[in-house]
Amino acid sequence: MDITVFGAAGNVGRRVVTEALTRAHRVTAVVRDPARADRIPAGARIRTGDAADPVSVAALAAGQDLVITSTRPRPGREPELAAAARGLLAGLHTTGVRLLLVGGAAGLTVPGTAGTALADTPDFPESLRPIARACNEQLAVCRTTAHDVDWAYLSPAATLEPGTRTGHYRLGTDTLLVDGQGHSALSMEDLAVALLDEAERPAHHRTRFTAAY
Repeated sequence: MDITVFGAAGNVGRRVVTEALTRAHRVTAVVRDPARADRIPAGARIRTGDAADPVSVAALAAGQDLVITSTRPRPGREPELAAAARGLLAGLHTTGVRLLLVGGAAGLTVPGTAGTALADTPDFPESLRPIARACNEQLAVCRTTAHDVDWAYLSPAATLEPGTRTGHYRLGTDTLLVDGQGHSALSMEDLAVALLDEAERPAHHRTRFTAAY
């Protein structure tokens, strides 16, 4: 497959690029700041672009099978996440190119709470509320924008950190996945595995899904 990855220099993006290259896909790695190009794994074609700019998106998606976005704005710039979703959807309109978005876990409902979202639980960190709201808005843009794009939105586990690639994970939809001790976790490496598995074997269309151990 020919895959364009926005946010390719980020923590998740680099792992997505690596996973895609390992599977012998052809990867165009997009960065907004050329100074971060040295963070891109070897083997990818590096380009500069902006996910919020439909013209840039359309150009970088031309001839591609799939676009993946794992952009994550800096603190204080969280609204950029929804702007990027709008730009991606507008840029991919009429192209037939599929879109996979890496989102957030805060909007998932917590098991045993009668539908309470993770962000609304008492122990949710106050410092994470801005990015939680931004991720919820990102998903809302996907759900409400009139378009013909085949998108899927991957919400990770509550704890997403660098770790080991095991190749194992569980899938869910709108409910947070937890283990027997009530923990919800996934390595960034296995998030990339879940994302590329979805890329190769599409099972979710215009909906959210989640992955965790």
